Amino acid sequence: MTATMRAAVYHGPGDVRIQRAPIPQPREDEVLLAVRRSGICGTDATEWTNGPVMVPLHARHPASGHLGPMIPGHEFIGEVVDNGCGLRAGTLVAAGAGVWCGHCDRCAEGRTNICRNYYTLGLNAPGGLAEYVAAPARTLRPIPNGLSPDAAAMAQPLAVGLHAARRARVRDGDSVVIIGAGAIGTFVLAGLNHLQRADVTAIDLPGAKLDRATALGAAHTLSAREDVVGAILDATAGRGADVVIEASGARGQFENALRMVTTGGRVLAVGLPKEKPQIDMFTLALREVTIDSTVAHVCDEDLGPALDILSTGTLGPLLLDSVILLEDLVPRGLEPLATGQVDGKILVAPTSITG
Repeated sequence: MTATMRAAVYHGPGDVRIQRAPIPQPREDEVLLAVRRSGICGTDATEWTNGPVMVPLHARHPASGHLGPMIPGHEFIGEVVDNGCGLRAGTLVAAGAGVWCGHCDRCAEGRTNICRNYYTLGLNAPGGLAEYVAAPARTLRPIPNGLSPDAAAMAQPLAVGLHAARRARVRDGDSVVIIGAGAIGTFVLAGLNHLQRADVTAIDLPGAKLDRATALGAAHTLSAREDVVGAILDATAGRGADVVIEASGARGQFENALRMVTTGGRVLAVGLPKEKPQIDMFTLALREVTIDSTVAHVCDEDLGPALDILSTGTLGPLLLDSVILLEDLVPRGLEPLATGQVDGKILVAPTSITG
């Protein structure tokens, strides 16, 4: 008889059910983890409300071809169940979730996040919103002693923010604007402060998000209700910011980013807009503005440092919204996240909130 576990199974828009699913059988390069925490993000909420976009209705493992139920969850930590792949049973690890082949041209360049054969646990293959998950050993990093499970569970999204901060190519002393101080904007801010000493302005609606940005090192904050372009131009004597990071995806904000960046400056697209931006290519070309983008993270560069940042003890408590049980995933997780009622991270505990 096949052993089973409780898991969140994706059946389509508005339909995620907690049900029994087979416990995954790890392949030779994989490790079976007992999931301790699994975070949810805007991507999960979007798939729940409007999917399937990236998440399939049925999961076919990219390597084995095995077809099974689609289990979301790409931000997870867990405990190694059996010795294997150099990891001892009982070791707590954080998962990068993104899996690369190691053989293509992009992997050879070190850009494993855009591997030609890339897939992500929880988006393209069964993930961590379950009691167990099988993850390739190369995507796992041991959690430092003393780091709480709640903080450690933010390692994967922080690694994404850290990679974005690297892609922004900020130099010491640059004036930087981050549009959007939600979870991803906060992770980008934390990554940026880890890498450089810049003069950072965070833009969002007044309240907890901007207070958190200040606590994490933003030198200035601006209300999104103001004329933010005018305010940035005034603050820089008309010059504009050296780097603008658009992390909100909100309507009109990418266009604002292009208006407030300096001639010869850089705009980094992080947030995913729901509508196509209207770009003035004529003015953009004359000002020689560089537009860059970012996706996921490079596990070998970003996941370990993300755990180090979290070990300082500041970011995790500021970002944590709540820890819920798997049974509460929809009413206390996906629903409030999809309707904009959440400022921080919601974590799911498949077995027990304690420990």
